[in-house]
Amino acid sequence: MKKCSGSVDSIETMGLVDGPGIRTVVFLTGCKLRCLYCHNPEMWTKGKDNYTPEELVKKIIRNKPYFGKKGGVTFSGGEPLLQIDFLAECSKLLKKEGINIALDTAGVGLGNYKEILDLVDLVIFDVKYTDGEGYEKLTGLDISESERFIRDLNESGKDVWIRQVIVPGLMDNLEYMDSLAKYVLKIKNVQKIEFLPFHHLGFSKFEKLGIKNPLKDTLEMDKDKCDELYNYFMKKYNELKDSL
Repeated sequence: MKKCSGSVDSIETMGLVDGPGIRTVVFLTGCKLRCLYCHNPEMWTKGKDNYTPEELVKKIIRNKPYFGKKGGVTFSGGEPLLQIDFLAECSKLLKKEGINIALDTAGVGLGNYKEILDLVDLVIFDVKYTDGEGYEKLTGLDISESERFIRDLNESGKDVWIRQVIVPGLMDNLEYMDSLAKYVLKIKNVQKIEFLPFHHLGFSKFEKLGIKNPLKDTLEMDKDKCDELYNYFMKKYNELKDSL
């Protein structure tokens, strides 16, 4: 094993929304993206290393009795792919323990994704935007690295969950739903698609950190409208899928 250590912001036990079953969610620090709707800006900068793979896995194993047949560990962030050596070494140890591994990612790391994709069981892929111009406006970066990750993801054959945050004024329209349906079709082995309504829960973090909040005047996404958009999207997506 490589000798390495990683920076963990926090560890959530008994998680129920970041993958199947009951999960331990590990939030790794560092992210290249500066998403307008980010709710974890405190994780943008990589912190000091505070765990070795052995230390982290030992802590995760304590929760193993709660995982059952479906649960496990989910690596989130931040962007876990920016700590890919640490992530890989943790995953190797977890596989020896028979623990299911999910990776929650926007696909913007340091490249060399094939090794980690071989190790994980599920990828929760966070769609930011469906075209290059909108992606750059939303995240501050070019879409090319995310597309590179999708190519490696498709080759891996791993199961995928899709997540899309719906922000009023950006994604809450049928034109975007149509483009999203075409975009998601590019990704293989999609098992689940989720819409996450934009909320204000992270606003206090921007204020605390002294960071300008670009969406401070944006209303929270209406959940009923979000559900309507989701139903429209799924109908469009399934129609396109059946026509292939």
